[in-house]
Amino acid sequence: MFTDTHCHLNRLDLSKYDGDIAGAIEAMKQAKVSRAMAIMCDFAEYDEIYGIISKFGDSELNLGMSVGIHPCEDIAVLQSATVERIVEMADAEHVWAIGETGLDYYWSDENISAQKDSLARHIYASQQLKKPLVVHTREAKQDTIDVLRAEKAEHGIIHCFTEDWETAKKALDLGFYISFSGIVSFKNAQSLRDAALKVPRDRLLIETDSPYLAPVPKRGKSNEPAYVPYVAQCLGDLFGMSSEEVGRLTTKNFEDLLAQRS
Repeated sequence: MFTDTHCHLNRLDLSKYDGDIAGAIEAMKQAKVSRAMAIMCDFAEYDEIYGIISKFGDSELNLGMSVGIHPCEDIAVLQSATVERIVEMADAEHVWAIGETGLDYYWSDENISAQKDSLARHIYASQQLKKPLVVHTREAKQDTIDVLRAEKAEHGIIHCFTEDWETAKKALDLGFYISFSGIVSFKNAQSLRDAALKVPRDRLLIETDSPYLAPVPKRGKSNEPAYVPYVAQCLGDLFGMSSEEVGRLTTKNFEDLLAQRS
């Protein structure tokens, strides 16, 4: 019923499960999470993520992954993300998307050029494979939109959206989907909830970005995919819908996004 479009399965805090990810997987199933995309931030993570999704994906829980380099990686790692390498690693059926990529000036504004170049290369790989792009943006909203527009990116997700409606509208106009994380449930996130109300229902997605950004009522704890229904509940309260209705809606939206691959 619920789809977590962005989680870092290889980085979860598994202490409550005695260090065994099988416990987190079972918690997902108990929470009625039926699909999740495990996100890669560095090429070195590929084997570990693939091992998780290949071992635990089944008819009850559909698991896939992304391939890409996070913009906060150092310049050498960003430069290693050539179009050819991304395409080679991401061509397999179990890879659903390209990323996460994007621009992040919060942690560093010294490698802006390398970040932009890396984002552009991820866009080219996405276009070549016809797989959606997963975009991270932090304190770089206009530059992010400018690069996406310049490179004619029109297929993907603005993940963990935290910007204003104006930015959402620009991304939507390019063809992107908008994904909300637990941040939308935070007490001080009213402007984000206001933006969420304006996003077309058929372009809306939900995620945990776990192990980060646990939603209310789990805020302050380590996040996990089993908590994605709380994000759905927050949006449901805004829309006058049940969490289950939001879960079904956003699952269909994600299926539609992946179907654009063909």
